[in-house]
Amino acid sequence: MDDYRVVADELAAEIEAGRLRPGDRLPPQRRFARDRGIAGSTAARVYSELTRRGLAVGEVGRGTFVRAARPAPEPALAEPGDARVDLELNFAVLPSQSAKLAYALEPLLRADVFTDALYPAGAAGTKAVREAAAGLLARGGWTPDPGSVLITGNGRQGIAAAVSAFVPTGERLAVEALTYPVVKAMATRLGVELVPIATDADGLVPAALAAAHAAAPVRALYVQPTLHNPLGPTMSAARRAELADTVRRLDLPVIEDGIYTFLRPDTEPLAALAPERTVFVDSLSKRVAPGLTAGFLATPAQWTSRLAAAVRSGGWAASRFAMEAATRWIAGGVLAEVEDAKRADAAKRAKIVDERLAGFRVLGDPAAYHRWWELPEQWRAETFVAAAARRGIALSPAAAFAVLPGHAPNAVRFAVSAPPEETLAAALDALAGLAAGSPEDTLVE
Repeated sequence: MDDYRVVADELAAEIEAGRLRPGDRLPPQRRFARDRGIAGSTAARVYSELTRRGLAVGEVGRGTFVRAARPAPEPALAEPGDARVDLELNFAVLPSQSAKLAYALEPLLRADVFTDALYPAGAAGTKAVREAAAGLLARGGWTPDPGSVLITGNGRQGIAAAVSAFVPTGERLAVEALTYPVVKAMATRLGVELVPIATDADGLVPAALAAAHAAAPVRALYVQPTLHNPLGPTMSAARRAELADTVRRLDLPVIEDGIYTFLRPDTEPLAALAPERTVFVDSLSKRVAPGLTAGFLATPAQWTSRLAAAVRSGGWAASRFAMEAATRWIAGGVLAEVEDAKRADAAKRAKIVDERLAGFRVLGDPAAYHRWWELPEQWRAETFVAAAARRGIALSPAAAFAVLPGHAPNAVRFAVSAPPEETLAAALDALAGLAAGSPEDTLVE
């Protein structure tokens, strides 16, 4: 029955209209069911649907809270205006990059050249894009075999293809205890159970992975060794070597998310240490922009056909035009220029974070475009996010990344890539003032 979706749509509309605001607590499920005249199981599915859509978050022992809303514009940074400062979505589009990217595509738009881009291409793409992608992904002495590179529409599709190839419905996928939220939603769609693995300051703990696998076997590991989202650490060489030995001993396939590696080109991927069992996933989403992207899978040769079949069956192959664009950006050196500019931009923004949030426990690599903020003890993460939203600033609570409900630390992730530098500085000033105060003072209407 889809009746629960109708009720969920009604609540979503109330959130959209601003009648339910970020931080508002929804009624307990039993009372909600009684008030609406629906079954308790239907109420539970309504709340689960809101959580799946990213509109609510449930916390064990506390209840379910509205997580995000799009009401009529409110003053940003508590000043008059209708701006919204997005520190939630993590992407950088630099003012200088559009002209460079467009210029590189001009030859592609000639009728005689453009004709090729109108024809379909499968998961293997073209020889030119495979070779370009192999050169793009190469680092730390590791270069993937172009013949084993597959092309998807974006990095998310590449991850989905790898998960579906290795983890059958009902089976278990190991991930960091705090992980990329899209992987959580993806696992639900694919019917895969996520198994949270403990992390420390150096990333995923190999011994914890081995213990989880011994308790009940997992079919694969999804991991972010470089600039982990949301926590930020980059695994040391020693930890990568230990993890490579562990997955080899456990005979586990590894899905390595390398989406942020262009910001740390000095790091050697896990794929270099365990090439026979690691699928390296990357894309142009962060390098270029979310609207101009293609995904890349560097695969072990024995799994290339298997993964290509997953890409085809999922409808996750890239368009031919995206492949041609990626090839020209990479081969022409334009993408390298954009990457250099973004690394410099991230470094400048790191200084703004250090200056504006000095004295707070903010963690993360200065090369990254995101940070992890362990909040002062008087604040609950959801309440802080709600208070920031009232000032027109969007943040991500820790619960968005937690694999197990109710096991989120009291922290938020904020991205520094989207706003202009002056706006970022002002937003962080506003957040610093907010964090120094108390919830009772700042959430009063």
